[in-house]
Amino acid sequence: MPPLDDLLEALLALHPKRIDLSLGRVERLLSALGDPHERLPPVIHVAGTNGKGSVIAFLRAMLEAAGKTAHVYTSPHLVRFNERIRLGAAGGGRLVETKPLIAAIEEALEANEGQSITFFEITTAVAFQLFAKHPADYALIEVGLGGRFDATNVIEHPLAAVITTIGHDHAEFLGNDLAGIATEKAGIMKPGAPAIVGPQDEHAMAMLAVEAEAAHAPLFRHNIEWGVHEESGRLVYQDERGLIDLPLPRLAGQHQIENAGTAVAVLRALGLDIGQEAMARGLKEANWPARLQRLAAGPLVEAAPQGAELWLDGGHNASAGLAVASQMAALSERVPKPLFLIAGMLTTKDPVAFFTPFDSLAQHVITVPVTSSDSGFGPKALAETAKEAGLPARPAESLREALLAIGEIADEPPRILICGSLYLAGEVLKENGPLPQ
Repeated sequence: MPPLDDLLEALLALHPKRIDLSLGRVERLLSALGDPHERLPPVIHVAGTNGKGSVIAFLRAMLEAAGKTAHVYTSPHLVRFNERIRLGAAGGGRLVETKPLIAAIEEALEANEGQSITFFEITTAVAFQLFAKHPADYALIEVGLGGRFDATNVIEHPLAAVITTIGHDHAEFLGNDLAGIATEKAGIMKPGAPAIVGPQDEHAMAMLAVEAEAAHAPLFRHNIEWGVHEESGRLVYQDERGLIDLPLPRLAGQHQIENAGTAVAVLRALGLDIGQEAMARGLKEANWPARLQRLAAGPLVEAAPQGAELWLDGGHNASAGLAVASQMAALSERVPKPLFLIAGMLTTKDPVAFFTPFDSLAQHVITVPVTSSDSGFGPKALAETAKEAGLPARPAESLREALLAIGEIADEPPRILICGSLYLAGEVLKENGPLPQ
């Protein structure tokens, strides 16, 4: 049996582009596999620029706290490809094991007969194969990119469509106009399926309303049909059915309160009355690695300056930079510490837009290579973009070299945020742990 990594390399060779948005190729393959996408449990389909994975994490945790089972399909992975496919099971789901994953990939390769298909398209077909063979109460499916022509949009009759916050990312595929991006994301809306919409720019929200009407999808919008806020250290959710008082989510940041509220709104819009106790337990137990994750132990923590806090976040666009900077500012107000960034980014992103919210907040940026991608900025080039955003910056050749540099600069125990790329976040977790479960 070939190693999983060899099979994944073989999948990458099936199409000259990593991304080529279309439905025809995946529909052809799914048909050859017996249409497993038509045998899935009820699907909650989630699109958006930021917050998709967190909303899914909250949904899964709340459903499991209520004794339900849920398959989960997300991307990209941080350390192992298996992270993308979670099989629902009683007592909590589990990442797909390597042996059945290999068997499913081999089956898909045989059915594909060497025809052109992107990596994401064929791996989406693999996930749907696995989900169709294992019973579960729900399937939580994350869009890869966009929505309308994303491989996951072969789902014709979802239970619900969810649109998290829309921002600027993947401009080469979706453009720079938020209303236009919203139109692409709205492509997952289907007739009769509630469309739950998270916090949006007013132009994006207006376009989503137009698209929902055209799709005959009932709308359930943030700050219109539902709302959420923090009050006295609690999460307060409200819609026309009433108010729910819940604990703050385990995941840190104001944006996670909004993501948690979006997940609650999904359950409410669908009439899934799992109970307030299960909602509360789910919010407290939800886990989504590399999203403002505090690293408490491990080799990199030990290599950091004495007394340092080490945080990790994989956000990589302007909206994510603003959200993470806001949380770092709030943390600094409660527990003041000098903030240092260790950043690595891909050349497909806009580093100046990402770094700008940290101006006057971070003392220094140490830039590092993203070794797990061939599309990363060189540390020197990325340092120059940080300077354009008004931040002092210098390059380093590794995470450990960056930690050493901060130790030389900092006058007191620092707060260190490793950020800018999910690829970099995966490298951190692979070197330091804990590995995603």
